[in-house]
Amino acid sequence: MSNINNVAKQDPQASIGFWRGWSIAVGCAIGSGVFMMPTLLAPYGMLGMAGWLIAGGGTLLVALCLSRLVRRIPKIGGPYAYVHEGLGHFAGFLIAWTYWIACIAAVSGIAIAFIGYLGVFVPEISQSRLLSLLFSLGLIWTIFALNIRSLEDSSKFQVVSTLLKIVPLLFMIVMGFTHMQPHNLPEFNPTELHPAALLATVTTLVMWSFVGIETASVPAHNMAEPEKTIPRVLVAAVLTILTIYLLVSLAIALVVPAEELITSTAPFALAATKVMGPVGAALITFGALISTLGSLNANALTAGNIALAAAKDSLLPNNFTVLSNNGTPRFAFIISALAVSILLFLNYTKGLVAAFTFMAMLSTLSTLMAYAFCAVAEFYFLKSDQPSPQRSRAIGLSIAAFLYAFFAIWGAGTEIVFYSFMLILIGMPIYALVRR
Repeated sequence: MSNINNVAKQDPQASIGFWRGWSIAVGCAIGSGVFMMPTLLAPYGMLGMAGWLIAGGGTLLVALCLSRLVRRIPKIGGPYAYVHEGLGHFAGFLIAWTYWIACIAAVSGIAIAFIGYLGVFVPEISQSRLLSLLFSLGLIWTIFALNIRSLEDSSKFQVVSTLLKIVPLLFMIVMGFTHMQPHNLPEFNPTELHPAALLATVTTLVMWSFVGIETASVPAHNMAEPEKTIPRVLVAAVLTILTIYLLVSLAIALVVPAEELITSTAPFALAATKVMGPVGAALITFGALISTLGSLNANALTAGNIALAAAKDSLLPNNFTVLSNNGTPRFAFIISALAVSILLFLNYTKGLVAAFTFMAMLSTLSTLMAYAFCAVAEFYFLKSDQPSPQRSRAIGLSIAAFLYAFFAIWGAGTEIVFYSFMLILIGMPIYALVRR
């Protein structure tokens, strides 16, 4: 295990400050998730809304845990770096592998959501699985090419897209509450599930919309004062997205009946159409497209940097350390784009909504594993700290963060857990080949 004091030197031309870091975290989290979530939550009634509060509170615990870890280890790799330093090579590889899969699944799911909203303008695309696949592939290769070209261009695009994506969300909140029809609100619990089981399920589901806040910790080598900037970014990002998510979900439910939301592939556009007609639908759809592009870019950036960090520690083949002339992990981005392409080929037979749901749950579960391991790593570091009230609170928070991650993983269901376990097994031969 490497020395935790031997952190990577910060790039003297670090291009990521607080606002660009905030835009990575918020831009990655606010993407396809919130724009598809009204459809996914509709079957669970009003009780499903509580999932936002549970997931938001749990994500805040995770953010506080990561904030303390980044002060100890301000290195490239984010969650992977913390687990690797605290728990060793094997645990580090597991998190690098599963977190990379989470980013790959996220890019796939976001590309599917983008096509769903693009179908509002060009219905032929969403109605044809072949056209949907071809447009998705073109989109992801364009985004990865942007990241290969320049980190500076990628981060500027991220700031602009993040600011643009918040505008339609605020517009939807205002529009929903000014045209609300309370009788549209669904039943409290229209399912046969026990409330605890329902909350576990919806918490895992809505966690997809919070997954991504940790991406601000991954490119620490390109951040100005990462040990100070990243903690502020993480907490600000969680509070920003929790407020927006809760208000916008309630606004949609007040405008569109649950039975219509369940079958919609573009719920925001549906709500806007009911209030403003085709013009409203066009505005919201354009905002959703911008939003998904920003989230797609942030996840693509993270996938390349996670692979680069693991390769530097000899946990992935050395080819992943190959950089472009602009210093970006070119090989890692190309392999990531190929993996996304394969995943899209395998899952487009499910149809847009089913494929998106599968990708979202797979990505969320893989990220939750990283959260759980980070909480354990922090507990490991805290053992050697001097006893103090601050240490006791930190221990309590790390235990709470672990329990939250465990609760959300339990809610994922046996099918997604099974697929995640199989993906972990696939990574074992790679670990055996690269480790000396």
